[in-house]
Amino acid sequence: MANKAIFLCNDASVIARVYDAQTRAAISSLCELDETVYSKADVLADPTRFSDVEIAFSSWQMPVFTEEEIKACFPSLKCVFYGAGSVQFFARPFLACGVKVFSAWAANAVPVAEMTLALIILSNKGYFLSSRVYSKEGRAAADRVFSLCAGNYGETVGIIGAGMIGKLVINMLKSYKLKVLVFDPFLSDEDADALGVEKCSLEELFSRSFVVSNHLANNEQTKGMLKYDLFRLMRKNAVFINTGRGAQIVEDDLVRILKERADLTALLDVTFPEPPVDGHEFYTLENCIITPHIAGSAGSEVSRMGEYMLSECSSYLSKKPCKYEVSLKMLETMA
Repeated sequence: MANKAIFLCNDASVIARVYDAQTRAAISSLCELDETVYSKADVLADPTRFSDVEIAFSSWQMPVFTEEEIKACFPSLKCVFYGAGSVQFFARPFLACGVKVFSAWAANAVPVAEMTLALIILSNKGYFLSSRVYSKEGRAAADRVFSLCAGNYGETVGIIGAGMIGKLVINMLKSYKLKVLVFDPFLSDEDADALGVEKCSLEELFSRSFVVSNHLANNEQTKGMLKYDLFRLMRKNAVFINTGRGAQIVEDDLVRILKERADLTALLDVTFPEPPVDGHEFYTLENCIITPHIAGSAGSEVSRMGEYMLSECSSYLSKKPCKYEVSLKMLETMA
């Protein structure tokens, strides 16, 4: 008998976006798929209904269950295929119950890395600073600013965190003649050599790089790691990019340095909290550009995540190696 599978999500519209008709049809060819999207309330209202479910597909708005609820409602569950990025908020109880968890973090990493790459290239060209100066002071002043930019030939870029997204950005940067510095305590010397990067301290990275891009994992150890003593080391006209998570930054310190140094630019796609509170200076500082967490999958890009989980499910059922299974150990350093 085919493995029974369901969609588990508190918002059915999310499943419709992430798992398009073609992907759902392919899943149905692998499993006995119930295409109804079940919320946590649906599950708790009739827990015995799900006693034979072996596979769950989900995405953003994945319900959070306790170990006791998982054991009571899903005694046969073997796998959760999460068609989105971070599983930090729900995975541990499932893993504790022996349920395998797979994440499409690699699929969601692609558009984040693509956007980061675009911001780095524009930053090295002096795009953000020269645009700001041009609007306020005119062409001659903007030309003077532009003349100080090295461009994308021989400049130094700093990558904080060489996880999935950080590595993707590094590999994308190989098309350019750039020096790449990396801070990541978990990156081995061998892996750094393979990536073609130079490992260094945070202090050295901030002081040498023209563009600094944050991709730190989101955990207790990294909260508040990026602070004033680092920001003050940044080069003249340098740019700080955050497409990772906002909690790693002491935001008052970032505001302070941006007010002290009009030459610096901050490009923030994430903040903490998100969005910033009403009246936050991120909204009004001329050298701070904020976007509403757009680096991740958008539009048709989200279907890539469903396709990744379809592929993982196919590999799992065929007893072939899977690429994106998450372990408790991995959660210590994953975003």
